[in-house]
Amino acid sequence: MRLSQFGGTVAAFAVVLGFGLAASEPGAQDFGDTPYVQTPANVVKAMLDTAKVGPKDFVIDLGSGDGRMVITAAKEYGARGFGVDHDVRLVRLANENAAKAGVADRAVFYARDLYKTDVHRASVMSIYLLPEVNLMVRPKLFRELRPGTRVVSHDYDMGEWKPDAQFTLDAPGKPVGRDPVSKVYYWIVPANVTGDWVVHVRSGAKPQEFSLKLAQKFQFAEGSAEAAGTRVELENVKLDGPRLSFKARLPDAAGQVVMHEFTGRVAGDTIEGTFKTDPAARAMSWRARRVGGKVAIGPEIDPKLAELKAGSGVQ
Repeated sequence: MRLSQFGGTVAAFAVVLGFGLAASEPGAQDFGDTPYVQTPANVVKAMLDTAKVGPKDFVIDLGSGDGRMVITAAKEYGARGFGVDHDVRLVRLANENAAKAGVADRAVFYARDLYKTDVHRASVMSIYLLPEVNLMVRPKLFRELRPGTRVVSHDYDMGEWKPDAQFTLDAPGKPVGRDPVSKVYYWIVPANVTGDWVVHVRSGAKPQEFSLKLAQKFQFAEGSAEAAGTRVELENVKLDGPRLSFKARLPDAAGQVVMHEFTGRVAGDTIEGTFKTDPAARAMSWRARRVGGKVAIGPEIDPKLAELKAGSGVQ
């Protein structure tokens, strides 16, 4: 994998952050305008294990370097995928390594601009990019990746998008940094549930209807429900990829206000699932349709990136 800058604008940020010195570290190789830093094998395995990669997965690696992430995913986990890098020499090396490993049919590498790479096929996205590049590519991930896609990053986070999991591990032989350790960050891309929803439930002979209003910042959501002229706050709202769950005190079919526990799967502007009014009760169906108010789940420009941009003088 490549600790990658991907372009002149980002290179200016790298100077501000001091990353221009990376190539002088022992073991770092200069492949043109960007230092190429190998990810230690144990870190590659930890990233793939964290993302729970398996034979059904399609892995895309941004900044793929010598190809070890996708090659390992193919050879040891049975996955398929591709990697992109802007250095044609590294791309050639990665494809040669895939052929030597016997997985050239399942691990392919391209010389491409990561911002112009279509990543919608990914079920797992791996990245080892400079911190400001993570922030610049983040909006693309939300636009193109399906809810539920797993994203795993080596060493650098995603600013305000807090990881669902993170840890530090020893990284023997790591050529950059003061200590031979690496950080791994993991996210699950959340569905966008923002806006106003009309909900239909079947809890008796006559279908019932109420409204939902949901707000969201990345994977954290909150909201309220309104039924029969009464507004209540949702409780225990959880968003896990395309899966949404919450509780609300609403009237049941008999008009009694009871706690409803909802679970559902988000697909674009619809949610379908089941609910219960008692843990021992039979689950009943519900369906919601978004009728307006959809907004982005996070800022296009992270405050950290805006600060870096202002400090660097880059427009």
